[in-house]
Amino acid sequence: MDYSHQTSLVPCGQDKYISKNELLLHLKTYNLYYEGQNLQLRHREEEDEFIVEGLLNISWGLRRPIRLQMQDDNERIRPPPSSSSWHSGCNLGAQGTILKPLTTPSIQISEVDAPPESDQTLSTTDARGLKPLQEDTPQLMRTRSDVGVRRRGNVRTPSDQRRIRRHRFSINGHYYNHKTSVFTPAYGSVTNVRINSTMTTPQVLKLLLNKFKIENSAEEFALYVVHTSGEKQKLKTTDYPLIARILQGPCEQVSKVFLMEKDQVEEVTYDVAQYIKFEMPVLKSFIQKLQEEEDREVKKLMRKYTVLRLMIRQRLEEIAETPATI
Repeated sequence: MDYSHQTSLVPCGQDKYISKNELLLHLKTYNLYYEGQNLQLRHREEEDEFIVEGLLNISWGLRRPIRLQMQDDNERIRPPPSSSSWHSGCNLGAQGTILKPLTTPSIQISEVDAPPESDQTLSTTDARGLKPLQEDTPQLMRTRSDVGVRRRGNVRTPSDQRRIRRHRFSINGHYYNHKTSVFTPAYGSVTNVRINSTMTTPQVLKLLLNKFKIENSAEEFALYVVHTSGEKQKLKTTDYPLIARILQGPCEQVSKVFLMEKDQVEEVTYDVAQYIKFEMPVLKSFIQKLQEEEDREVKKLMRKYTVLRLMIRQRLEEIAETPATI
């Protein structure tokens, strides 16, 4: 990539601009960090407009579940097979192939040798006049053949499979099904979306929701830049998320872009964030020191105005004692 010297300005928000030279330096650092990975960004100029494009990592930070669409656009709905028509697929295999009818194997029956004469002379009753116990004849229960209950397989052509993969993406391995169409993505799990530097925050949100076929409105969500220090900065509707990511730096251990609900998250400034991770005893000691400093300032001001009050009164007395001159 050519990172030559540039002098024009690139918009990074409403009434906010950055020089192209400075942006190219940030972009060079960004691409060096992701060298050899698909997260590297490319830039080009189109009609005198500087455009950066590539993948942007976005972490899920939702607290409430989201809803996935029941079906993809322009996808035909196939009625489920009837449970009473199991016999309709008796001659079909798992892939819809016709099975050959089963042939009955031929079994040769040989004559059984006649029992000994001593066995034939046994009486139906024994010496005590009791009938001998008869052995139970085992009976085979008639069962339905496993071949007969095979259903027609849902065979898709390679072009259909490519279209489905392109049309609906999984959220960290979670594909849509009727039982889990409403679910909450794992907090902190990462996804990505391909955007460019001319796309504003609402456009990126709509693109991300459309990628996963999420029914929720884009107005329910917002993008936040979250730092490890606890600082949370909400991206405005006029901001460009890809430019913001480049300016924040490539390392996601320092800051990440999160998708969150608007009404569930409050912005945290840097001044507040630097105290968030302290333990409670440390924070109490800070409050005590601030209270002591406040008391000292109050006493200092009281002494100052006490002296001024005395000076004013003394001057008024001097004026009252001086005779009026005509």
